[in-house]
Amino acid sequence: MTVSNYPGTTVEVAYGNAVLNKVRTVVIDTPGVNSLVPMSEDERVTRDMLLTDRAGVVIQVADTKNLRRGLLITLQLAEMGLPFILDLNMDDEARSRGIAVDQEKLSSLLGIEVVKTVATRRTGLDRLIKSIALPRQATLDITYDPGIEGGIRDIIALLPDALISKRSLALMVLAGDESLREWLHSRLQDHVVAQIERLRQETQSKFHNSLGYLINQHRLKTADEVLAPHEAGKGSVIAHHIGRLSTHPLYGLPILLAVLYLLYQFVGVLGAGVAVDLLENSVFGKYINPWATKIVEYVLPVSLLQEMLVGEYGIITMALTYAIAIVLPIVGFFFLAFGVLEDSGYLPRLAVMVNKVFRIMGLNGKAVLPMVLGLGCVTMATLTTRILETRKERILVTLLLALGIPCSAQLGVILGMVAGVSGLATIIWVGSIIGVMLLVGYLAAKIIPGDPSDFVLELPPIRVPQFTNIFFKTLARVQWYLKEAVPLFVLGTLILFVAHKVGALEYLQKMTDPLVVGVLGLPSKAAEAFIIGFLRRDYGAAGLFMMAKEGMLDPIQVVVSIVVITLFVPCIANFFMMVKERGMKTALAMVAFIFPFAFAVGGVLNWMLRFFKVAL
Repeated sequence: MTVSNYPGTTVEVAYGNAVLNKVRTVVIDTPGVNSLVPMSEDERVTRDMLLTDRAGVVIQVADTKNLRRGLLITLQLAEMGLPFILDLNMDDEARSRGIAVDQEKLSSLLGIEVVKTVATRRTGLDRLIKSIALPRQATLDITYDPGIEGGIRDIIALLPDALISKRSLALMVLAGDESLREWLHSRLQDHVVAQIERLRQETQSKFHNSLGYLINQHRLKTADEVLAPHEAGKGSVIAHHIGRLSTHPLYGLPILLAVLYLLYQFVGVLGAGVAVDLLENSVFGKYINPWATKIVEYVLPVSLLQEMLVGEYGIITMALTYAIAIVLPIVGFFFLAFGVLEDSGYLPRLAVMVNKVFRIMGLNGKAVLPMVLGLGCVTMATLTTRILETRKERILVTLLLALGIPCSAQLGVILGMVAGVSGLATIIWVGSIIGVMLLVGYLAAKIIPGDPSDFVLELPPIRVPQFTNIFFKTLARVQWYLKEAVPLFVLGTLILFVAHKVGALEYLQKMTDPLVVGVLGLPSKAAEAFIIGFLRRDYGAAGLFMMAKEGMLDPIQVVVSIVVITLFVPCIANFFMMVKERGMKTALAMVAFIFPFAFAVGGVLNWMLRFFKVAL
């Protein structure tokens, strides 16, 4: 499970088992939310689980620095009648800003257990675990004006006894929660839903007035807004200024460029250069592959089996070498760098920086979060498009993810390829991808109906990432890569092996020669990378990487090939996720557009670079 410091990082529901108070317990982690009246798909997932599944105990994890905002969700949980515990996390950061919360008084006012924790240091976790044994429903009573209370009673009377949280449901209906209609339709008869809708229309305007009054009495302010920098500690002052500068229209740009340069040096040079050379040439080249070849040839007398394991398309000499010697170190370095960016609080600030650019594509800065997460895994990033508020935005970002966002393994391999050419090659690659995405996004925004949503995003404080958190997150992501990618590398190699043996590979190469050789100006063997790229794009990129290392690609061919493989059709796992999230018709339409478009862009780029005789 990935845990970071802002809502929207995870939109999937994670399940785990834990022994709490000597009792084996199922722990469910829902997406982080700002409200239980959902404005996006991730908030809807959490709301539905609370309404549908009667949990033994709910733990609300709130940011102690932003207590007013957290208490709005606390009030919604109280209305639901759920037994819950309020966990005031990041208490250390609150104290460093001069914020102290009287947890005993707050507990008395709410009628529930309130616990202070610092999760990264495991402070307060013992008390939190003990409090789980005796959860309580909040005794806080929130009363609206008589007209609203009457509407609530009328709606409650229409709800069957089997439904839980009736008062909360009535409030959501009166608040105009449109996403609740589908939920109610699946549980109530049509005439009951119609009566509820009539009551909502009669009462909604009054409710909005009352709700506005309550919100005005509890205006949401972040700690950065209510505390002057001198009131915090020295470290917090520095972090405060860094956080402020990172979103500045002028000073934020050099910070962004510095972050990208460090990412390039760490992943592209150190990971794809030093680490890959060590594993590929020394570990696999001198020891594993030679010894594996000797053992296989000695143990297996059948030449076909020998070739399948240690031949040109061998499981050991190709699949494992690509997956572990080439891609794994690149992925590991990228996951380390991404974890630092994630836990430092910089990613939401990146969303602020690119908001105006994303407006060109009919999106807002919040859309950069799935795209940045796509640099880890495009498949999972497609799932995180649920944090976007409108269907138009979700379709647009899904298209852009499939079109131009390379996953961590593919990105690392590409950075390794351009690092071996020149800085100009990197600029051309980045410029081509950004230009294409802006053009496609702009045109798609004109075609797809709908309006963009408002840009509202939490900005967590800039903080120094915890080494242990980064380590365990990187370890978990590497384990995921080994389970997810290595079997597909083996499967891809077997497909190439069989295709080579039956002559299909040579036939496909001849069929694609007019496109690969004639239009893109690449060697015929590059067709293998594009054929297998649909299985995993990083596998295709790894094939191009090996061709470049062997001197089979000149600098222009390197740039053209990585532009095409970046814009190439999404891997098969992402395609299935696109079908799941957007539907088969939309997913097929996207793939039908992306495939020829990628080759068209590559052909134009190849012609331009050679026509103008660009020296890379």
